Amino acid sequence: MEIIEIYERIESIRKKHKISQGKLERELGFSNGSISKWKTSMPNSKRLQKLADYFNVSVEYLITGQEQEGGETYYLNEKTRELAKAIFENEELSALFDIAKNSSPEDLQIAKDILLALKKKEEGQLRLESMGI
Repeated sequence: MEIIEIYERIESIRKKHKISQGKLERELGFSNGSISKWKTSMPNSKRLQKLADYFNVSVEYLITGQEQEGGETYYLNEKTRELAKAIFENEELSALFDIAKNSSPEDLQIAKDILLALKKKEEGQLRLESMGI
């Protein structure tokens, strides 16, 4: 595996999807020009995962140019992939997920009820504000 091959693979996918390097960097939260630096240095695993998720390919494909044997994908279905991506990209959601993993079903229900009540309260306030109240 050569670093330049990874860069060229990323560039090929980016061009195939007709997205500029700058736009891709902005959408993924990378600094301006960071993708160009991958001609000579390896992107870290977190960035590779973000790219793989964005283009719906595996990290293995970005590194080797080969998908996993049998065309398997990391996620069981599209919904799972989208949830994993949302948790990965949102620091607060990631923290909630980490806390929830070790919580009892009863505590999870209480947390869910609290969040739903907060959402309803916020929606009610937005409606009142839109009505000028």
